[in-house]
Amino acid sequence: MPLPEKKSVAPKAPARTDRPFKGIALILLSTVFLGTSDVTAKYLSSTLPSIEIAWIRFLVFALIMTPAMLPGTPLFAMQSRRPGLHVLRGAALLGSSLIFITGLGFLPIAEASATSFVSPLFVTALSIAFLGEKVGLRRWIATGVGLAGVFVILRPGTSAFHPAAFFPIASALAWAATLIMTRMMSGSERSVTVMAYSAITGAAIVSALVPFVWVTPTWHDILFGLLIGIASTAGQWIVVLAFRYGDASVLAPFSYTQLLWVSILGFLIFGEVPDRWTILGAAFIVASGLYTAHRERIRRSQLLAVAGEPAPNA
Repeated sequence: MPLPEKKSVAPKAPARTDRPFKGIALILLSTVFLGTSDVTAKYLSSTLPSIEIAWIRFLVFALIMTPAMLPGTPLFAMQSRRPGLHVLRGAALLGSSLIFITGLGFLPIAEASATSFVSPLFVTALSIAFLGEKVGLRRWIATGVGLAGVFVILRPGTSAFHPAAFFPIASALAWAATLIMTRMMSGSERSVTVMAYSAITGAAIVSALVPFVWVTPTWHDILFGLLIGIASTAGQWIVVLAFRYGDASVLAPFSYTQLLWVSILGFLIFGEVPDRWTILGAAFIVASGLYTAHRERIRRSQLLAVAGEPAPNA
């Protein structure tokens, strides 16, 4: 008798584990790559339109992920239980990138980056509604302290409150939505699948837009565009991995450290020197992240202590 035909089954994603310190370490690493990508985009914004910069970024992203898009190969990773959510994530990721790059054309890199750090507040709020996470008062306070640091850096009434400041805020909301959808899929979808769908979705959308604003890039522009694509792809990959190990509301405050790398690169490339307000605001941000880590360590210690106690009916 003929053997029953085997059905192709998509490889299972690694299960989520509660290892917040590993997730925090990965988030910290991702900020180095993402900060490099943002500063390079700021550099290119003087010669290329934002849509074209985003197009180069996502084209490189898609080229890197091409092996995962080819059917019949061992690396094929387009099998998914939630393709619609993948497309939404890719669109949100593109929106965040495109809106932020547009803002860079009007704002200094440090101010634009600081404004975009309202995203942890959006993540904390969205994680309650969409992920069912429990956010305690102390974690809300820690997030609020970090946001206070951002406002210290921005100083209401300065040029940071130019109408263009709404671009990084809108970008932050789109980025928060991207992180939430990443977390929603992290227990059922492989990292490579998440990345492949984001690459092909973003590249398809922006490819339809770029002909309307096309400016022929120089080889210099192309090389820096490649750097943006490679750095942002590496940063996104690390973020996807990080959310397998910790709650969104725990990891979000550590994205603030991207401000450190942006400030350093902004000084080296654009000659921007952080003033005392920037340093004071950064101190608030760092304190917020350290306190969150401290509370997470206490929470884990309490859970381990409870797990080690004998059951009442034993």
